[in-house]
Amino acid sequence: MTDSTIHRSRGLNLVAHEVKTFVSNAFGSLFTVEFLTLFIPLAGLWEVLPRIGAVPRTLVPPPSDVISALRDLIVHRNLLGHLGHSMTSFVLALAIAVVTAVPIGLVMGWNMAIRRHILPFFQMLAPVPPPAWVPITIALLGIGLPMKLFLIFLGAFYPILFNTYQGVKDTDPRYLASARVFGASEFTLLVRVYFWHALGSIIMSVKTGVAMGLVMLIIAEMYGGRSGIGYLLVEAKDFFLIPRMVACMVVLGFIGWFLIEILKYVELKLAVWKTGR
Repeated sequence: MTDSTIHRSRGLNLVAHEVKTFVSNAFGSLFTVEFLTLFIPLAGLWEVLPRIGAVPRTLVPPPSDVISALRDLIVHRNLLGHLGHSMTSFVLALAIAVVTAVPIGLVMGWNMAIRRHILPFFQMLAPVPPPAWVPITIALLGIGLPMKLFLIFLGAFYPILFNTYQGVKDTDPRYLASARVFGASEFTLLVRVYFWHALGSIIMSVKTGVAMGLVMLIIAEMYGGRSGIGYLLVEAKDFFLIPRMVACMVVLGFIGWFLIEILKYVELKLAVWKTGR
């Protein structure tokens, strides 16, 4: 067996191990006795009550109707294509928010002069609710990908910025003093001490950014374009197709949950000293 084959086999085994670890961590909490003893009775009530007329079936569709609507979305409405379009925009905008907010938050927490210059600017803009930006964004950028990217970016940017800033600002002075004793420069402190101390806060802020970014994704797709999960949701609303609306909501909930589980796994691998707290 050649060295390349051995390395390839080890790489595949490592990937398989990491995938297994992620799946067990992500789905493990969904299949506990404690959760299932609550979920199964609630799902049963949700199915039975609309069928016996205790609640209007047209307004509260049972899970079987939602599953049927989901199957129809996949087969006849190209749900996977719409999801691909939405997730491409979402991941791109979230990445832009992370690579801009994290460095700004780092330098704000690290340097007092920089903080005094730019922190008040963000503190004035942050209280404006992101949906309030929709009209002016449409006026300036039109209806299309730039508008969608900007709104998603706006939803994710401020939580990441301020949590990064606070995580850096709360760095234990003893870590800094120890690093300076060994001759660490300010740049070294920034990338080796401040950043890693704030990593838990950064990952937590990205989780919040994911939630806010999804909100802005749906708002953007409701206002513009003819593709994406938000478009399918507003189309179902226009035709009063409630099972389809609920199916879209379930898909969005699953996406948000899955993305947050990915971030939890990243935290498990990177911020090992914070795991379990």
